[in-house]
Amino acid sequence: MIDIAACARTRYTAKAYDPARKIAPPLVEQLRALARLSPSSVNSQPWHFVVASTDEGKARVAKATQGAYAYNAPKILNASHVFVLCTRHTLTDAHLAAIIAQEVADGRHPDAQSEQTRRDSLWGYADLHRYTRRDAQSWMEKQTYIALGALLLGAATLAVDATPIEGFDNAALDRELKLPEQGFVSSVLVALGYHSADDFNTALPKSRLPEQTLFTDI
Repeated sequence: MIDIAACARTRYTAKAYDPARKIAPPLVEQLRALARLSPSSVNSQPWHFVVASTDEGKARVAKATQGAYAYNAPKILNASHVFVLCTRHTLTDAHLAAIIAQEVADGRHPDAQSEQTRRDSLWGYADLHRYTRRDAQSWMEKQTYIALGALLLGAATLAVDATPIEGFDNAALDRELKLPEQGFVSSVLVALGYHSADDFNTALPKSRLPEQTLFTDI
């Protein structure tokens, strides 16, 4: 049995990667599965994942770290893989219909009534965020960050180092990857691989506020 708490205690944010070490393909497939299978509110799945594994692909992502974000470029260029976690720009009816169609194909709705009930629920929550709260983009990005959490902890269980990166030029990366044309915007990056000897963070102890500060039991 995997001790998830031990994985959480020992994982850390890698600061430098060994470009010679690559993640084995079976592990990459597990990481991809973790992203795809992440939970989301009402199974909305408002995300898309761009995976850069080639030098060319990572160089394209690194274009978004010029100037003020240059300190993140080596992490991207030297990592084995970089995941670009993207969020839908608009919550469209077409996307919602695709979700229902996939659920039907996967056998989640045994009859027409079950499908209609699910359809009413999905559209109800979507309309709540699209028209009542008017926070659809923020709501969708929260789901993307759930996938981020799954990816980070999953990498730790596979003994793969990871670095979540928000320090990049979103607009520049969106243009480079032509994300707006596909209906998405970039939200966060995750560099994945194995740390190098230059990674100072490996020797530093993990630091978190004490349990009694962070938890209230009722």
